[in-house]
Amino acid sequence: MKKKTLLGAGFALALLFSPFHQACAPETTGDLRKMDTVAHRGASGYAPENTIAAFDKALDMKVDYIEIDVQRSKDGELVVMHDNKVDRTTNGTGYIKDLTFEQLRSLDAGSWKGEQFTGEKIATFGEVLDRYHGKIGILIELKSPELYPGIEESVAQELIERNLDHPQNEKIIIQSFNFESMKKIDALLPNVPIGVLTTSKAHTTEQALDDFATYADYFNPIYGIVTEDLVNQVHSHGMKISTWTVRSHESAEFLFSMNVDAIITDFPDYVDPRN
Repeated sequence: MKKKTLLGAGFALALLFSPFHQACAPETTGDLRKMDTVAHRGASGYAPENTIAAFDKALDMKVDYIEIDVQRSKDGELVVMHDNKVDRTTNGTGYIKDLTFEQLRSLDAGSWKGEQFTGEKIATFGEVLDRYHGKIGILIELKSPELYPGIEESVAQELIERNLDHPQNEKIIIQSFNFESMKKIDALLPNVPIGVLTTSKAHTTEQALDDFATYADYFNPIYGIVTEDLVNQVHSHGMKISTWTVRSHESAEFLFSMNVDAIITDFPDYVDPRN
């Protein structure tokens, strides 16, 4: 049986009014279906991913959540970055785990996206929490937690220090591809919703969903494996389904028709035309 009861109005906050949404949405008694827009690494289609610029842009676009990736520097600072190495999105080289926070902070994490972002810095987890909690939901992904023993405790401590271990309206969610890590987080933060990420159809069996439902509140698959039957199965197990990563109007339209609970996207305006 599912440990948490989080099936109220919390997760779904944004109403979608696009024409293709109205065309694809199932018939209701008059209420439009609710669905959340999650800005993937911030509004990363428009600003350098996982930076303050991208998160500020998402806030301006009035999305429901920003999605961030958390890793740890050589000297123990929790930082927000997707890749295990800094090479792709900064002017530096090397693994995050092998670089000190001072070394990471000295890098330019913005100019690769455009000259207007030159000098954008790698953000810390604490900075993101302090700047955005209470203003926008935060979907926290623990990226490769197997590389960072004890990162679950460090993340939990940052949230506890800010009284975010009892989030209201599901505005803090933690997810990972590492299921054992999420079991640890669930034990450390029993009141914080948990999500499991997957790209594998092997994780969509009845047995797998039964297992996930013992500790997770969200089943978050890549959109390529989403079907109407899967969405119904996830819902029948008391979980919600958030899917990723939308980079086209066509994929957004497909997911509207599947009745998912949230869409994680680089382009929030593809999902919610109010932006």
